[in-house]
Amino acid sequence: MRTRNAALVGALCVGLSTGLVACGGKEDPDAGTNGVGKLKAAAIQERAREAARGADAVHLSGSVVSQGRTYRIAVRLKQDGGSGKVTSGDVAFELLRVGDELFVKGDAAFWARGGAGARPGGGPNPVPAPGAGTSAKKGEGDLATAAQKLNGKYVKVPSGDPAYQRLRGFTDKNTLLDGLLGLHGKLFRGDHGTVGGARSIRLTAGDARGSGGVLDVSLDGTPYPLRLQRAGGAGEVDFAEWGKGFPLRVPEKGQMLDYGKRLPAGG
Repeated sequence: MRTRNAALVGALCVGLSTGLVACGGKEDPDAGTNGVGKLKAAAIQERAREAARGADAVHLSGSVVSQGRTYRIAVRLKQDGGSGKVTSGDVAFELLRVGDELFVKGDAAFWARGGAGARPGGGPNPVPAPGAGTSAKKGEGDLATAAQKLNGKYVKVPSGDPAYQRLRGFTDKNTLLDGLLGLHGKLFRGDHGTVGGARSIRLTAGDARGSGGVLDVSLDGTPYPLRLQRAGGAGEVDFAEWGKGFPLRVPEKGQMLDYGKRLPAGG
């Protein structure tokens, strides 16, 4: 009887060869994966960065803290442009870049507040409402009138304007990813887990707790980055829809305003 029972248990374990601890074995967390989880930490990071650079497109969502300001971003990026929404405090605006043509869109309240650079409590405005601040005699009524004209319109940002490079960075795939995916300090290979239903391997930088940042890399298919926790609590970003294309088109004339080579300087 004992022999028969042992044989039955053995057969059951073979039948459940996906790996149950109760059968005397430990499940291999890298079984059926892309194998990246077995690599050293530095090699995992390099594979993830190579995958990100090689992807045609990606969807980013989350928060980024830069120069003391927190930006909520939800953008889709590809090699020749991007589109999405950026929110900072109670200021929100949409960005669209097609090639080198960059546009920003907000409602009347956004432009009346001072444009894409409006800060909670006031401050410099890198994209002021056109006409704002061009004369000391301009009053709130003039700004409100200008803001109404811009309500829901795409305003073209001239390439020579100081705001251009600052805003373009939110829609530049390689620039944004290179900046985000840089971990600081010694790298450690962490635990296996899941992010958004995908199996993952975690990298921590600085120390095992991730004081220099934490990056979760996919173990399913191409080893794309899945989630980044930036060093020092400077935000968390999720990556999704790698390689999934999307259309980018310059706004039609009725939807777009072009104020020439330079936006007026705001105050």
